[in-house]
Amino acid sequence: MSTEQETRESQLVDRVVASFDGTPDPRLKELMQALTRHLHAFVREVRLTEAEWQQAIAFLTATGHISDDRRQEFILLSDVLGASMQTVTVNNQAYGDATEATVFGPFFVAGSPEIPLGGDISGGAAGQPCWVEGTVTDAAGKPVPHAKIEVWEADDDGFYDVQYGDDRTAARGHLHTDADGSYRFWAITPTPYPIPHDGPVGRLLAATNRSPMRASHLHFLVEAPGLRTLVTHIFVRGDELLAADSVFGVRNSLVKDFQAQPPATPTPDGRALSDQPWSRVRFDIVLAPAAA
Repeated sequence: MSTEQETRESQLVDRVVASFDGTPDPRLKELMQALTRHLHAFVREVRLTEAEWQQAIAFLTATGHISDDRRQEFILLSDVLGASMQTVTVNNQAYGDATEATVFGPFFVAGSPEIPLGGDISGGAAGQPCWVEGTVTDAAGKPVPHAKIEVWEADDDGFYDVQYGDDRTAARGHLHTDADGSYRFWAITPTPYPIPHDGPVGRLLAATNRSPMRASHLHFLVEAPGLRTLVTHIFVRGDELLAADSVFGVRNSLVKDFQAQPPATPTPDGRALSDQPWSRVRFDIVLAPAAA
């Protein structure tokens, strides 16, 4: 590159960065100037063509058009680029034995049904019954009573309830820990499924020879006063997709043993399963202080 060309490009970066100097909000100023520097550095590094830039604009436009109140394609894009997981990592710094966080995903729905301890979140969703139990403690090991636990998952066909479009509520719910910080509920054994790949993000994955599949998992969101809110999953040990999760959400500490139980094995709460096989898993949750 000639010196003249280098000067022209560098001066443009400086002018655009300087255009945000008067931003009243210091944090917004920092974000916009850093974004400008990194975006221009990318354009210059790869020598982006005008046709490629137009293609990128078309891709983002399509991503917006397919998004609605049930589907957020931009979250999927953030997920498959690892940006969601990196943001989670930055904002949930390690603290003692606190349970690791992972991606939120696009399928959380506020206002899920409340179930009692030992209740069932399946709501008729297809899948093998799974008994989930554990405790919620703080980082000092003290039990956290009445912590709110939101749980949600895909059914055995690989779909979340909101993907059906018929207003069903299934495989999601919330409960509260007991006075001793313990919890327990019935769910369904997680199975692998693809993220929605019939849109722009799916075409991106196909073009880059990447799989849309997610490793089997069960979502948790745990809240308690004075403690850091935890958004996480647990994953099924032995799942072949653990090393190739499409949104980079797997952490080794979150891989758990979902123990298969043969038909007629007595259940922890005496539930009759009509000689149906089931599984069980234990997940002990440790919450960091809110200021951590």
